[in-house]
Amino acid sequence: MNDLQAAVAAAADSAGAHSSAPTLLVQLVSAVGRLAAVTDKATEAGRRPFRVPYEWNDQLSELAWLVYLLADQTGVDLDAAIRRIAGRIASDAAAERARQAANRGDDAWF
Repeated sequence: MNDLQAAVAAAADSAGAHSSAPTLLVQLVSAVGRLAAVTDKATEAGRRPFRVPYEWNDQLSELAWLVYLLADQTGVDLDAAIRRIAGRIASDAAAERARQAANRGDDAWF
């Protein structure tokens, strides 16, 4: 567990803010909805280009907080899991670039 995840867990312990995983998931979905509402308002329902609105920082931070609480409640080490996913995505992207480069080489003969 990294420092941030431990800090979130400690703060939740101090505040008595732990909930069950299903409750945290509902709160997380609600936070995504609030973030979407902020975005919708900022873009006037898509009629204006997206610019990061003032409320974005707080809404995105709340979303991250809930993700960390859910991870803590379910025993997930987010640091390790995210590093694994990032490594896999980077590896998959490199493999795709290599595949595309190989295909371009095949086209050169025709």
